[in-house]
Amino acid sequence: MSKPRLPLNALRAFEAVARLGSMSAAAVELGVTHGAVSRQVRALEDQFGVALVERGPRAVVPTPEGARLAAELAESFARIQAAVAQVQPGPLTLSCSATVMMRWLIPRLETFKRTHPGIELRLTISYGEVDFIRDAISLAIRNDMYKAPPDAVAETLIREEIGPVCHPAYAGRLRIGSADELVARARLLGTATRPEAWAEWTRAIGRPDLPATPQESFGHFYLVIQAAACGLGVALAPRLLVEDEIAAGHLVAPLGFTAGPHALQLWTAAHLRHRPDLRIVADWLRGEMTGRG
Repeated sequence: MSKPRLPLNALRAFEAVARLGSMSAAAVELGVTHGAVSRQVRALEDQFGVALVERGPRAVVPTPEGARLAAELAESFARIQAAVAQVQPGPLTLSCSATVMMRWLIPRLETFKRTHPGIELRLTISYGEVDFIRDAISLAIRNDMYKAPPDAVAETLIREEIGPVCHPAYAGRLRIGSADELVARARLLGTATRPEAWAEWTRAIGRPDLPATPQESFGHFYLVIQAAACGLGVALAPRLLVEDEIAAGHLVAPLGFTAGPHALQLWTAAHLRHRPDLRIVADWLRGEMTGRG
């Protein structure tokens, strides 16, 4: 007796609904209509004779039976995608924050492409957690404030060095020679992506008593660094993200840099770690970030 055919499209739709908690979000991810997703989930429920989701006014929540099925489906689809990636490898995709990409990666990318013209490396901007399988990510650069997923090979690239930076004329006008003078005289700029940055710096230099509270906050590191370069105040930034601007004379670090509490890590998708082109990219990233490139 032949086995019944699995309704793979419907199972995929249901897994997306359970994971995202929304028919609409699942429809966007799968590139179909809301109605198509709803019909596929309903067809599964009719076929199995059990409710898989509870439909609320704001969200869709899996039933206990639906949650168990969704968890198994997520693992199964991940294994399928990983197997396909090994049999038919596509381009590599590197994920990092917009600031790392704009201020560090892209200025160095031309050298890599010239040296390795046969490697197709795609870039994507994302923050925080990574789903290597679902999002087709090969490597990710992340701050260790975020925890690497279990399907990643994580390694520390560099320990972060942090320090105040500003326009050279701004530093000269305020005559900043100490942390106390900085806090007393300068307009401190912060970023929403790391609200504790100034407090981390005062602790790192052994002065947690300093009231280093930013007077203005920007949404991203690249914005606050640009604001400092335009003379709007002093930003607290990792050396890695501003060393090119300092070398060009657009920024200065009047108090230098000190070891901070965080590190930058390289996360590699475990199912792709043996690919030769991925190893080349990873070696290049290590060399560039540690100054051995």
